[in-house]
Amino acid sequence: MTSHDPKSFASTDRLILRGFIPEDFEAYSAYRSLPSVYRYLYSDPPSEQEMRERFDAGFNTRLSEDGDILRCAVVRREDDALVGQVSLKLASKAALQAEVGYIFNPAYAGKGYATEAAEAIITLGFERFGFHRIFARLDAKNTGSIGVVERLGLRREAHLIENDRFNGVWGDEYVYAVLSREWAVRAPNRAR
Repeated sequence: MTSHDPKSFASTDRLILRGFIPEDFEAYSAYRSLPSVYRYLYSDPPSEQEMRERFDAGFNTRLSEDGDILRCAVVRREDDALVGQVSLKLASKAALQAEVGYIFNPAYAGKGYATEAAEAIITLGFERFGFHRIFARLDAKNTGSIGVVERLGLRREAHLIENDRFNGVWGDEYVYAVLSREWAVRAPNRAR
């Protein structure tokens, strides 16, 4: 990392999870503008102005009130390449619950980066922020994302039928979750 990089939130053998910096915008917008990235997000790629606004909003991340989101750039150690992002959204301060999310550049697919980064941010959520439960909501057709949470040992808690609609098409959603005590027990056994 360069000397002006923000604080690192977590790291793995291959990745660093850190705050976004202005220099990340080109790589961020390159993959965030791909229609394939939005296939399971129930939205179209944003305009250039919306892209810039979303990126800039990532500089002000915190986890103090319901709805707040901590966004982390996922950077490959070997070459500082921005490969994607992971996030924790404070779903319920009172119930100590957060939602994990991740979006990765398809150019880096199949290398285990999403699983590795999701594991790191879930661990961060439990160990640093003291969450009781962390969950993920996924399109039921998103096999890649389902693979990530299942490799990490999250439990499928719900299959919501036609609970969302985008461009006139109904979609199903899965909810996966893990409790802090379950994560602590499974930690040595999780696959990467």
